[in-house]
Amino acid sequence: MERNSMGDQQEPKHPYVGMWVTKDGYIRHELLPCGRYDEARGDRQSAYQGCYVVHGKHIEYVDDTGFTADGDFRDGVLYHAGMVLYRENVQ
Repeated sequence: MERNSMGDQQEPKHPYVGMWVTKDGYIRHELLPCGRYDEARGDRQSAYQGCYVVHGKHIEYVDDTGFTADGDFRDGVLYHAGMVLYRENVQ
């Protein structure tokens, strides 16, 4: 996360902020503009939470327990830890 001249944190500058879901909707992975994520699984809201950093089309995660993972955005799809997630359409 970047800081401006006042020392305040700025929002990440990438096009991937928003909700990403598996085809069956079981996993819902929200990338928040503040550099955090919130992942729901089935009926379990906020199953995993943590921070993320995007470098180009690559994303790196550290959850609040210290577990790390990564993924890549290709052709509008997020490939993350063996999962395939699609951007949720917002009307």
